[in-house]
Amino acid sequence: MIMYTVAEDHMGDTEIAQVIAFICGIIVILLMIMGLASTDWLMALGWRQGLFAHCIEEAAPTPLPFNVPDSAGCFQARDVAYIKAAAALCVVCLITDIAATILTGLGLRSQDNRDKHKYYRFAVFCMGFALISLLIALVIYPVCFAAELNFGNRPMWEFGWAYGVGWGAAIFLFGGAILLLCDKESEEIYYKERKIVRDDIGGGGSMIGMGHHGGRSGTQLA
Repeated sequence: MIMYTVAEDHMGDTEIAQVIAFICGIIVILLMIMGLASTDWLMALGWRQGLFAHCIEEAAPTPLPFNVPDSAGCFQARDVAYIKAAAALCVVCLITDIAATILTGLGLRSQDNRDKHKYYRFAVFCMGFALISLLIALVIYPVCFAAELNFGNRPMWEFGWAYGVGWGAAIFLFGGAILLLCDKESEEIYYKERKIVRDDIGGGGSMIGMGHHGGRSGTQLA
């Protein structure tokens, strides 16, 4: 019987890309918390609207946007499908980015190269899912708002800094995912095994093991 075993270990010397991706994940967490807590997604004269609340300023001109009957102060966001959908998608983005950041941190901490590869792979999936969720939220919010613009009762509307923060978070998410993807090859370990079985000749058997690790090879005869 002749057996060939080939093991290939390919690992990068540094983990700079993963460290930067980890930092990107932390920045996204901070940006998403700021965006979710803010009421400055959409602004008009005497009116500020966020994902979970809208605020009416003192002496705001009437009629109020969308014929809201509230007085001055902050109130729960209007019961509109696109606002709820955008808020839910942003929450999903925050949760999945937290998971991706934790996985990246575990990969940086792990001493087992196979575990590193698993952590980074799942981190890429989480970051990609977070990015898709956030992009959908950032697109449907202005598009659906434009459909109800005739009921806005204001001649001029503008997107506030919180909406821009959402796009900033999307950029950092994209960068983190790309860094993990591009540097994945330097952190992977490939183990390949091939077995070739041949008939014993003359009632005897021999086994030759060949190994290749880090550019070195050896042969053993038993």
